Amino acid sequence: MKRGLLSSYFSGAAVKYLSAVEADTARSHQHEINGVTQIREILGDIRTEYRARLMLLSDNEDEIVTSEGDVTWYDSRENQPHRAPEYRLYIRTGADAYEMASEGDLLLIALKQDGSLLITISPRESTIAHQLLWLFDLPSPTSADFAVKRVDEGSDVPVTLPVVSVLQYLGVEVQETIDNYLDPMLERFGASFPSTAIFSSYARESLKIMADDPDSAIVECMEREEILFRTFEKHLVWERVQNGFKDVDEFIVFSLSVQNRRKARAGLALENHTQWIFDEHSIRYSRDQVTEGQSRPDFLFPGVGYYQDASFPSERLSMLGVKSTCKDRWRQVLAEAARIPRKDLLTLEPRISENQTDEMMAHNLSLVVPSSIHTTYTSKQRPALLTLNDFLSLAKSNQIGL
Repeated sequence: MKRGLLSSYFSGAAVKYLSAVEADTARSHQHEINGVTQIREILGDIRTEYRARLMLLSDNEDEIVTSEGDVTWYDSRENQPHRAPEYRLYIRTGADAYEMASEGDLLLIALKQDGSLLITISPRESTIAHQLLWLFDLPSPTSADFAVKRVDEGSDVPVTLPVVSVLQYLGVEVQETIDNYLDPMLERFGASFPSTAIFSSYARESLKIMADDPDSAIVECMEREEILFRTFEKHLVWERVQNGFKDVDEFIVFSLSVQNRRKARAGLALENHTQWIFDEHSIRYSRDQVTEGQSRPDFLFPGVGYYQDASFPSERLSMLGVKSTCKDRWRQVLAEAARIPRKDLLTLEPRISENQTDEMMAHNLSLVVPSSIHTTYTSKQRPALLTLNDFLSLAKSNQIGL
């Protein structure tokens, strides 16, 4: 299956760290970004009005602030031909996301293929800031100037699963579908989604995949389910839109249901495919079983019965949390399975910040990341990462003799 490319969505991007005067609304109500000469490479030389989405990003999804507005790209000396050009980007007042920025935040300006701008602001050492630099293959800025990258044939990247996760966090709709599977899905499932477990099984069936290489298998399964989901959802949503809505409230309810289904599906799909791999490798486990209070680890090894047996050695117990993307939610795993001091967390999230991974290690939490996603992490981080195959070896060794 041919993957889409990042150039289908963006033609270029630029980053810098905000100065005090750029970030402090008390000092600059104009919201003008200076020192933007480098951006001429992607925005050109002509005064242009851009429609823009401004986003204040955070590793906590609930804290994201989004606003829409117009921005102007212009030469402040355009009427002074005898002077060297001085380009600026003017952001209208009322741009809530920008007005909440702080000095030192990472500012990203990306030109989308539809001619609009995506402008994001994120804390300097946050995971999302590092992911944006990784997505566009941009260096961390070392001066007041912008670092700029065109997204073209010489620097394009395929829209793999890690790329999809970042694009979706930015609210960028991934367009890739696999339309030759639409009719078979309609024939099998009718005009509504089946349970996530059934859909995950269908995705594996469509691949005819084996679990011999668990790291590759988990990524292939998730990529196939993701594109099948988008294909089916696109059809079902379009059919519903064609039927119309009786009022705005009905439309809002429908829109929220679509968003909620997307959020819930990804995590459950990863659990489903992980369970399949455990079954294929004859791993003993319990899924979503209570340990203490309301604690329900995603997976408990070799099982909840052994966990509840006080005579069973705690060093032979292990647990695995599963989060397709974790951002700031990894701490939830720390409160699960009190008998097990070391926690393991499977994620498909690329390029988590070093600050976050250092904090994870300090709390005795190990990240389990498919081997192909290890390359998105820094050389400092990689030695501490486990592959899924590493974790399988650990689980197998703990169940010997049972």
